[in-house]
Amino acid sequence: MSESVLVANNLVKTYTQRSGKFGFGTTLVKALDNVSIRLRAGSTLAVVGESGSGKSTLARCLLQLQPLDSGEVLFAGQDLSKMNGAELRSVRKNLQMVFQDPFASLNPRMRVGEIVGEGLLIHRLGSSAEQQQKVIAMLKRVGLTEVDMQKYPHEFSGGQRQRIGIARALVLQPKVVVCDEPVSALDVSIQAQILLLLKELQQEMSLSYLFISHDLRVVRHIADDIVVMYQGRVVEQGVVVDIYQQPQHEYTRNLLAAIPGKKAMNA
Repeated sequence: MSESVLVANNLVKTYTQRSGKFGFGTTLVKALDNVSIRLRAGSTLAVVGESGSGKSTLARCLLQLQPLDSGEVLFAGQDLSKMNGAELRSVRKNLQMVFQDPFASLNPRMRVGEIVGEGLLIHRLGSSAEQQQKVIAMLKRVGLTEVDMQKYPHEFSGGQRQRIGIARALVLQPKVVVCDEPVSALDVSIQAQILLLLKELQQEMSLSYLFISHDLRVVRHIADDIVVMYQGRVVEQGVVVDIYQQPQHEYTRNLLAAIPGKKAMNA
């Protein structure tokens, strides 16, 4: 088995929700309840579950975009949850994210070249000319052109915007990319193109993906390993083939049974 590039141990994240007839009371909701995962270097680990299962909270906590109540997140042997701001910034270029909504995740006031190159600017990677060349090369690699640098996000389709989001994440040459429902807002035909692009880039750049999704049909085409979450807990995990062929937990079986055309998929 290949070494683990990102390890999460016993993650707990609790939210306070208003409750009661007039909203005066509060209840504690465990978004993450003692969650542990391992992402193998160069592989794709899919985290699946319905809305509210805790998978997006897991993604944000792994990247330290939200603080944990307890637990540890290890990247290259270092616990991200114990790092201060400066230390976290130094490793953040190796941990990037592709967001769910290609419309909301791009600043409408910035040109595409600025959006993709922003990370290079923040981390001071190369001269201005070198940064521009990296942006051009990355845009071309995701299927766009040098001319697109001068355009604004509203001039692109949903699939093209997601390519811009992918270019923004990968221009920093990260080791780990968290993909939070990256194709759920796209048409089925466009989904297939984006998934193929992600797989090609993974092989070329030796990337490790944490792929968040509610859609087991999509996951089957990209994942090596699967973690199934339900109400903040990991209820099942394993190699993708084993999970699809011999699911052990009732919740996993229900998710698989809900896939349209599942019989045709297994044929």
